Amino acid sequence: MYRLSAFADEASPEIRGQIAAMHRNGISLLEIRGVDGENISKITREKAKEVRSLLDAEGIKVWSMGSPIGKFHLERAPFEEHLEDFKRVLEYADILGADKIRMFSFHPVPGLTDEQMLEQNLEHLQKLYELTPDSITLCHENEKKIYGETPEKCLQILKAFPKMRAVFDPANFVQCGVDTLKAWEMLKPYVEYVHIKDAGEGGTVVPAGFGLGNIPTILKDYFARGGEVMTLEPHLHLFAGLDKLEDGESLKPGVRTYRDNDEAFDAGVTALKAILSKIA
Repeated sequence: MYRLSAFADEASPEIRGQIAAMHRNGISLLEIRGVDGENISKITREKAKEVRSLLDAEGIKVWSMGSPIGKFHLERAPFEEHLEDFKRVLEYADILGADKIRMFSFHPVPGLTDEQMLEQNLEHLQKLYELTPDSITLCHENEKKIYGETPEKCLQILKAFPKMRAVFDPANFVQCGVDTLKAWEMLKPYVEYVHIKDAGEGGTVVPAGFGLGNIPTILKDYFARGGEVMTLEPHLHLFAGLDKLEDGESLKPGVRTYRDNDEAFDAGVTALKAILSKIA
């Protein structure tokens, strides 16, 4: 039995538009990231309570906090500023009823060796780890242009923090030149859930199953191992806030074109459901 979650801010920046897209596609779990044009780490406590009430009324639960925690240039700003963002995310996770926080390791600091960067990452991740209550699971996502962009480096982090889990994103590995099947074999004992995003040659983002992410094979094994939840993150169309998520890098949305974010989001759901109809 599988369950679908989604970054519904790819359908609409407005929370009510996200709810509509989720209902339209039969999705009841939200990985919350953008809320009415603001990142989840920047909204107010009052806004978080308002969103919780709205989601409860609509029968939608927050699966995970799609936070930007860890996507931080340690050499550019005091880490204390990032810790304050993290404390807000922890507070809002409690308000929204989430028990998972998606996060990252940090951007590389120019001039440091891999060994120095690992030491620096572990030191700062430890500060986040120590603030995290037992009721919350930190879920580290592999991402390009951060320390944990390869399975080997992800493994270093996951082994250092026994209560930390992994979010497995096939497209991000493809964009880093990593064989996703080899990455899956290395990381699958640590995987909490999977992001559904695919990419083809040159890192071009495509619907699930049309790229090099080996998503059908990975999902089949994920289910066999007892996995249930997948978060759809199609990235098939430009949407509000994407420039910040990609740290200034332009999106390669593929050869398909869509009229708007809703159509692109629906296409992403359709592609995933086509895979699931064959393997689940």
